[in-house]
Amino acid sequence: MDFTEVSLTALRVFRAVAEQRTFTAAAGSLGYTQSAVSRQIAAIERAAGAELLERRRDGVRLTAAGRIVMRRATVVLDEIEATARELSGLPDQAATVRLGWFPSAGAVLVPRALAALRRTHPGLEVVGREGGTPALVRALRAGSLDLALLGSAPPFRAPDAESPPLALRTLSERPLRLAVPAAHPLARGDFVDVADLRGQRWIAGSTTGEDRLMGVWPGLDERPEIAHTARDWLAKLQLVAAGCGLTTVPAVLASAAPPGVRVLPVRGGPQEQRRLVLARLPLPPSEPVARVAAALRAVALDADAPAESP
Repeated sequence: MDFTEVSLTALRVFRAVAEQRTFTAAAGSLGYTQSAVSRQIAAIERAAGAELLERRRDGVRLTAAGRIVMRRATVVLDEIEATARELSGLPDQAATVRLGWFPSAGAVLVPRALAALRRTHPGLEVVGREGGTPALVRALRAGSLDLALLGSAPPFRAPDAESPPLALRTLSERPLRLAVPAAHPLARGDFVDVADLRGQRWIAGSTTGEDRLMGVWPGLDERPEIAHTARDWLAKLQLVAAGCGLTTVPAVLASAAPPGVRVLPVRGGPQEQRRLVLARLPLPPSEPVARVAAALRAVALDADAPAESP
C-alpha cells in the first residue's frame, strides 16, 4: 500500500492514539469503536511499512518511524483545519491559541487570564482543555496545543526525557496551603501548626501510577485517616465546607474557596513548594501565543502579589 493513499481519518486516529496513549481512550475521544481505531492504525502501519506504535502494558509509545509520521501528520491536519476555518469565515490559525491546563489552574488563573484577554484583545480566540501533565506534554509535542500550564511538586523534574525538549518558564512558586472547615478549631488562628495535624480526617484526591497521595499534608508521621476521596477540586472544597475533613490546596486556590472554608498556611516541618510552569515547544512563539503567555504571567504575578505571611 502506498503511504500517499492514507486517509485523513487514519491520520486523525493515529494522532489521537499517540496523544491518548491507549486505543480505548482514543476511541472515546473520537466517538469511534475500539475495533475501528485498531483497523485505522493497522492500515496506516501497512502503508508506512513499519511499526509506528510500540504496544506496552502502560499504553502505546511512538517508535522512531511513528515520530516521523506524527510530525508530518500534525502539519497536514493543521493545514486542513486552517483551510476549513478560512472557508467558513472563522478566524484564521494566527488568531487562535490552543491552551491546556492542569485542574487547579482552571479554577482561578485561566478564567482571569481569558477575561483580561477579552478586554485587551477581543479578536483573539483561545480554545483549550484540562488535563494531567503527561497528557498535556504529549499534546504539546503532537502539535495539538500551543501552550500548557503545568503544575509541579518537588522534586522538580522536566516533564519527561523525550524529544523535542520543551521550553519551560516558571510563573510562580508558592508553599502548599491547608483548607480547613471554618467551624473547625484549627480555623481560629492565622496559621496551623503541623503538630496539630495528627489525628485529623483528610479528603484526598484519587491517585494513579506513581502519583503521591494528594490532599494529605506531606510528611505526616502517621497513617492518615482518609474520610473521602475526590478528584475534583470543587468537590473537595465543598466537602471541607461541610465539615467532612481537611485537604491541601495550592495557594492560588485560596481565592476560590467557598463559604465555610479557611485556607491557611502551615507552620513547622518542611514547607512543600508548588511550582506553576508555562510550557511550549522551543520555537519562536506567534504574536497571539505570546499575548496569551503574557496574560497568564500577569495573572500569576498578581496572584503572588498579596503574599500571605505566616
